[in-house]
Formats: sequence, structure tokens, C-alpha cells
Amino acid sequence: MPSSAPTRAAPPARILVVDDDADMLRLLSLRLKAAGHDVVAVSSAEAALAHLDIARPQLVLSDVRLPGRDGLALFDEVRARHPSLPVILLTAHGTIPDAVEATSRGVFTYLTKPYDGKELLEKIAQALALSAPAVAQPHADEDWRAEIVSRSHRMTDLLSEAYMVAQSDASVLLRGDSGSGKELLARAIHRASPRAARPFVAVNCGAIPEALLESELFGHVKGAFTDAVSNHKGLFQAADGGTLLLDEIGDMPPALQVKLLRVLQERAVRPVGASQATPIDVRIISATHRDLEAAMASAQFREDLYYRLNVVSLVLPTLAERREDIALLANHFLDRLSRKYDKRLSGFAPEALKALTTAAWPGNVRQLYNVVEQVCALSTTPLVPLTLVQRALRTPSTQVLSFAEARQRFEREYLVGLLKMTDGNVADAARLAQRNRTEFYRLLQKHALTPGQFKQDAGDIDDVVDERHE
Repeated sequence: MPSSAPTRAAPPARILVVDDDADMLRLLSLRLKAAGHDVVAVSSAEAALAHLDIARPQLVLSDVRLPGRDGLALFDEVRARHPSLPVILLTAHGTIPDAVEATSRGVFTYLTKPYDGKELLEKIAQALALSAPAVAQPHADEDWRAEIVSRSHRMTDLLSEAYMVAQSDASVLLRGDSGSGKELLARAIHRASPRAARPFVAVNCGAIPEALLESELFGHVKGAFTDAVSNHKGLFQAADGGTLLLDEIGDMPPALQVKLLRVLQERAVRPVGASQATPIDVRIISATHRDLEAAMASAQFREDLYYRLNVVSLVLPTLAERREDIALLANHFLDRLSRKYDKRLSGFAPEALKALTTAAWPGNVRQLYNVVEQVCALSTTPLVPLTLVQRALRTPSTQVLSFAEARQRFEREYLVGLLKMTDGNVADAARLAQRNRTEFYRLLQKHALTPGQFKQDAGDIDDVVDERHE
């Protein structure tokens, strides 16, 4: 990703300029107005604070040496009132040490006098880009999407669609890579819907063993099986009147797909062991990172169920496709996690923030959260340095796998190990796994493993396994 964005001219913004030198104040004002910004010029820290009581600018540009309260004291007051408001300091050579120390406390950056006009505009553009507020949605009530931190056009368009879809009762299929925020979007749709006052229930279809998933979804009656010592309401009944999120729907076993389809068709659920069905009123949102069209083509996902679930499809962008949100999210997570770890962190050093905004992010928003949590836990200075961010970005990607992904990977590797050990003998492998042969065959089918493959040489099997994970 090219790093040229900071060098583009910043969009028009309200900038508060503070300098007691009348000529310098006039020159700064003219230069910034020529760049298209709205400028408020004042000659003291006291006047700047008085203006802040009236209107909040998007950036403060201040000289360090001011009469009475100096620029560093002004910064401290600005930070106390508006923690996310960026401040750039102008400093003479004699006050450079003070300005350098101020950057460790959260000042965005400092420039030495006489300053370079082009560099000043570049730093202002960077500060505005990294601290801009989220794009407002065209809805009066924003509480429904409060958990989704974004200002990107991709997310703005997606959220507008989601808000419109929320007003209906249509089933929604959310597509997107792991860690892209599918559950957050599902919760937002629920909050924007007429069902907001009723329950929101989420279940990960890939994280619950097949033997338990039916009971979890549909419930069971006392005595339905050995451990059923009492009646148990399933998640469909728990979500009655509200919304049920079927996360990782692509991992649902084929046998349960048939039962789910029946529930959706009849709008009634029959608990395991029950003789009668119970009517339900549930809005279904499903989510997956898998290619369901390919799963249908290979008979792993039912076509009739797919069309029941996919009335409306929403696609979440990867974090790399919404890079303008990275700095916003990173600072949001840092603010939340600094409270969790009881640390006084004011932000990221400019170089650290640049490293975050240009990283690859294969694990999307979940990976970004993990990286920020790591730097928050390890940081010993108020401003998170580049070295900590670089260290966290080198964290192996396995640490950002979802539980369902890790379970899938473990299951497959475990089955491969058993089949290699038994030379592809299913009866022996099932016995070692303490599973009956039918269940074991079902697991092999789920992971597309053929016992005959494992009568080959070990080297060939390794090639087969490696190809599956590429």
C-alpha cells in the first residue's frame, strides 16, 4: 500500500492557530487559508482555551513560547478537555528539548522555526487524516451502529444497506473474511430493527460438536438421551421474538441443514425427543467466510437452504480494503485497552501509526485488536513506539485464528495423524479416537479425507495435507 496519502492536500478543516508574534500569526493564517482551511487565529493560550469553550477545531497549531501560559501548558489543557484533538507545536531551537519531550506525552509532532511551508501542510494533512471523526450516517439515531468504528466510504455504504435491511424481516447472509466483524454487523442490524427490544442470540455452528449442535439449536426434552435429565430450551426458543445469528453456517453438518430448513419453512421447532413442534418467531442472520456456492457445487451445502438464508447478502470488506479506518480503530482499541490495563497511554508515535496503516492485516480487525492489546500490555511510555508495533506485527498469524478455525485445523490434523498411524484403516483409527465408525466416516467426509490416500508413502501424504492449507 503506497504511503503517499499524507502528502496530499488535506480537506478543508477548522484549525486553531496560536502565536503571539502578529506577523507569524498572519503568515500562518494566510498559508492555511490558501490551502483551503478555515482558520481561527489567537495570540495567547488563554484566548485559545476561551475559543475551545465555544467551538471545537479539528487541529491546534501553537507556538511553544507564549505569554503567560506557554504552548506546552496549552497542550496539557487541550489533552485534558479533548484527548483525540491533535496538537502540532512550532518551536525555536532553544525549546526543541521541550517539544521533543512533549511528543512523548501525546503532541502529534513539532516543527522548528523557520518552518518549511510544504512540510507544515504535510504534517497538518497527516494529523487530520489520522484523527478525523467517523463519517456520520444519514440516520438520526446512531446508537444502532455504535460498536462499529469507521469513516470509510466502503463501510458507510455497507451500513446504509444494513440499516435499510434491518427494517424488514428478511433473512440476511453476511459474507466476509474471518475477523472482519460479521457478528458486530449482525448485532447492529438487530439493534436497528423492530426486534431490538427482544433477544439477540449468536451461535457458532463450527465451534459446537455435531452431537450437541442439534440439542443446542432446537432444545431437547427430558429423557431424549442419556444425559437429558431435564427439559432444555434451544437457542431458537431463546431468541423467540428477536434475532438468531447462525455464525459460520458453512460449517453446519448436512444432516442438521435438513432440520434447519424444516424449521425455517414451518416457523416451528421440535426439540429432540419431543412429539410436537413449538411455533417460533425469529429473524435469521447467518454469516460465513466460506464460499457457499463452491460448497453447494460439492454437495456440502444444500441449495434450498442457501436460498432460504440468502434473501439479502451483505459483504464486509477486509481491513486492507478500508485502510482509512485503521488509525481510527487502533486509537479506539488503545483507549479501551488502556483502561483495561490501567495504563495512561495517549496514542501512537507517528511512525508507529504509519506502520499500522500500511501493514497487510490478514487477520483483519480481530488481528488489529490483538496487536493493539499486545502493545498496550507492553508499553512503558505514554506514546506507543514504533518498535513495539513492529514486534507485535511479527506475531504468528495462528494467534489470530478464531476458535472455529483453530478447531477445524486441529480436527483435520488429528484425523490425518490417526490415518497415517493406521495406514488408512478406518476401523482401527475410529477405535483409537474412541468414536464409532459411522461418526468417524462423517468426520472424514467433513474434512474431505479419503482413507485410501493414506496407504501411500508418508511424503505423499504430507504433500496432500500441505496442499489443503495453502
